[in-house]
Amino acid sequence: MLDFYRGKKVLITGHTGFKGSWMCRMLLEAGAEVYGYALPPAEEGSLFALAGLQEKMDSTLADIRDLNRLAETFERVKPEIVIHMAAQPLVRTSYENPVYTYDVNVMGTVHVLECIRKTESVRSFVNVTTDKVYLNREWDWGYRENEELNGFDPYSNSKSCSELVTACYRNSFFTGKKTAITTARAGNVIGGGDFAKDRIVPDCIRAAMNKQEIIVRNPYSIRPYQHVLEPVSTYLLIAAKQYEDAAYAGSYNIGPEEADCLKTGRLVDIFCETWQELLGEKVSWVNKYDGGPHEAGILKLDCAKLKRVFGWSPVWNADTAIRKVIEWQRDYVNGISADECMSRQIKEYLAQTAKWKEA
Repeated sequence: MLDFYRGKKVLITGHTGFKGSWMCRMLLEAGAEVYGYALPPAEEGSLFALAGLQEKMDSTLADIRDLNRLAETFERVKPEIVIHMAAQPLVRTSYENPVYTYDVNVMGTVHVLECIRKTESVRSFVNVTTDKVYLNREWDWGYRENEELNGFDPYSNSKSCSELVTACYRNSFFTGKKTAITTARAGNVIGGGDFAKDRIVPDCIRAAMNKQEIIVRNPYSIRPYQHVLEPVSTYLLIAAKQYEDAAYAGSYNIGPEEADCLKTGRLVDIFCETWQELLGEKVSWVNKYDGGPHEAGILKLDCAKLKRVFGWSPVWNADTAIRKVIEWQRDYVNGISADECMSRQIKEYLAQTAKWKEA
């Protein structure tokens, strides 16, 4: 399936972020013409900068809220495929700055869709949202794509709104048109090169590197943890399939198997065990619930639709995903470039997945 992307013009919003960086690297591996539109990467700990992606692609550093600049980029690039990943992605930040969160996550989506509406070259659009778009009823089974969209906190709710905006534009402007439109709702992603605050695996890495205890805010929350290459490769699968046949367009959950919807404390246990196995260093964690703002207790996704439509299945389980994170960190600390670390793991992943061999 990666052969499909050779020579294709792909525009990624939010390309300087963690998930966006892995997306760019995979597309470069495929031989695509990769274009990006996003804010500048963080000054410290940016995977985009560490991997030298700025020099390997066409990168526009600008705000998704700037419609004129975004329109100029679409006019210049004339992309065939657009993957929208630009977002304010943190729940806690959304409580601190809800107006900014809605501005980026809702109006940013409006701006992208408006540019697509006016750009004849676009054949395939994937809007990347989140598992948190659903009205969370704290039940013990996975949400399906036809469940009610009504996230609780400003981040989750803004992503629910992004879904509704996408559906409105699809119905109002793209019915019978050649542009296929999908929203993709992925679970919690982990992977090498993530240095963000308020994310459990980066917190684990920082503590282990500094020989400190890992602080866990809520070890009992259940999340659908998956390696970043799972959703990234699946966004590309969907984008390619609907490019060739618009009947594939719609909404899809992308998550792990039921066994990999883990309590955060169990995920940290796996991290500690694997860190000691690979690096020979003991690391431990402590429960320090800080009484922060409301976050869902249980989140799971039902991925039956994705499996039925595409014959899809996850490749790396939670144990393997954590192992790959630690291997990435170990290799990077030992002098292997971030770019090479990413390339190695992309090749390892693709070698193990039937969905790319058989598609």
